[in-house]
Amino acid sequence: MTDNAIPAATLIVMRERAGPTPELLMVERTAAMAFAGGAMVFPGGRIDAGDHALAAGFPEPAEAAARIAAIRETLEESGIAVGLAPAPDQELAARLQQELNAGTPFGGLLVANGLALDLAALTLFARWKPAFHQARIFDTFFFLAEAPAGEWRPNPQAGECEAVEWLSAAEVLDRIARSEASAIFPTLRNLERLAQYDSIAAARADAAAHPIATITPWVADHDGEPHVVIPEGLGYPVTREPLASVQRGVGEGAFPAA
Repeated sequence: MTDNAIPAATLIVMRERAGPTPELLMVERTAAMAFAGGAMVFPGGRIDAGDHALAAGFPEPAEAAARIAAIRETLEESGIAVGLAPAPDQELAARLQQELNAGTPFGGLLVANGLALDLAALTLFARWKPAFHQARIFDTFFFLAEAPAGEWRPNPQAGECEAVEWLSAAEVLDRIARSEASAIFPTLRNLERLAQYDSIAAARADAAAHPIATITPWVADHDGEPHVVIPEGLGYPVTREPLASVQRGVGEGAFPAA
């Protein structure tokens, strides 16, 4: 991760149910948030100094820090614990969430509660770096992980999350189509990709079958109309969208032209 992009990580938590496709842990951000306010997103956020400190003992520490950030942010935003060993129960996860949101360092919480990081529980799925003409550019790793066993009820983080729900990708896309929800361009493209999978195993297999190339969308004309475009061959069934309909994360900055 180079230049002025902010290193970030996102976790797509999946659980299998009776329906035809897995459910995803989806966060509705509060409208007042500076980035993607009011939008549906996967849990995640910036990779901080504490994540890098915890990653120092792992191979490929830069990616390890991203995995740790994805685990931590998911716990902070939803109270759902993944990537920890032994797996916490819901009572312990709720205490961890409360302490994280009170400012207790993640590393100290792990030690105090006899927990270790299980970074292998996360599968690298994608990497996005949309280049808006604006101050905030995020270089984000997307990971997949299976939800912990049991009927976990998400607990939204006050001040950042309006709601956290288990929804299939198709259900989220339907809400967006009915204008009952919104999503920024990378989230929408990933939801379309996730809607193809009938199992967590299928999602992981598809991730392994495609290269993890940093995706930076650009603008190009298609049938005389400007579209936001991403490369073919990375697993995404939809690779362009009319520029006029694209929701940006912050302000009205445009994607760069080709």
